[in-house]
Amino acid sequence: MARLEWLDRITEVIDTIEQRLTEHLDVEDVAKSTYSSPFHFQRMFHVLTGVTVAEYIRKRRLTLAAQELVMSADRVVDIALKYGYESPESFAKAFRKAHGISPSEARAQGAVLKAFPRISFHLALKGDKEMDYKIVHRDAFHVIGKSIRVSYKEGENLGYIPQFWDNCIADGMVERLRSLRPDGELLGICMDRDYDNEEFTYAVAAEADMPVSDGLVKFQIPASTWAVFAVTGALPHAVQEITKRIFEEWFPGTTYQHTGGPELEVYPPGHRLSEEYEFEVWIPVIKN
Repeated sequence: MARLEWLDRITEVIDTIEQRLTEHLDVEDVAKSTYSSPFHFQRMFHVLTGVTVAEYIRKRRLTLAAQELVMSADRVVDIALKYGYESPESFAKAFRKAHGISPSEARAQGAVLKAFPRISFHLALKGDKEMDYKIVHRDAFHVIGKSIRVSYKEGENLGYIPQFWDNCIADGMVERLRSLRPDGELLGICMDRDYDNEEFTYAVAAEADMPVSDGLVKFQIPASTWAVFAVTGALPHAVQEITKRIFEEWFPGTTYQHTGGPELEVYPPGHRLSEEYEFEVWIPVIKN
């Protein structure tokens, strides 16, 4: 799918979401209009907009609900039900988190509310910088490491993951895992993405197959076809930047889709904060 075509499709999705903010929205149905899998659509949407589909819908509903509280005399419970909340209590909790005040306080004259505007897309000419990649097929393999569950909400993962690496370095976990490999190569793994609950698992690991103990976990990376991108730059900025470029530029310009499987960051020994540090990002793909 060409970039302009993808832009048109995603704009149509935003239109559909906006028209149905007071209805039940099924992500699978919405994804069909982009001719992609629900996972690929949600992954693309998150990288392109900085919010998940669920977070976008929630923020837009709470923006419109706040407007109705101010401009109408409708009961709070009726507005809560209109925007998909099962009870005034759950609505009040979400409303306070978004606006910093309760629904009843929002009706006071001069109350300050937050607005999350509708997302719009504008065509930007990109691709002036080459993206080197190769397609690699690998059988399933085992990894051993340490993992955490992190949230997409408000971009929390962007801070938690670097801190997780710092903790693993400080407690000796990184050195311990590197010792499992003759080449000292480590993996950063993003897996088990749950867009309904807006969270995923991140692991610092090494490719190895042996019994584990002392807080380590072992799991299998399934056989996959991977798009492999060579990257040079300091962490974590370089890995965040290449991920954004993959979804903004590479995917829309190819016939590949994300399979929904784990994404790998392949880190050889070296100074990870150096602008000369070289590593790879592996994305599991399938032909559209």
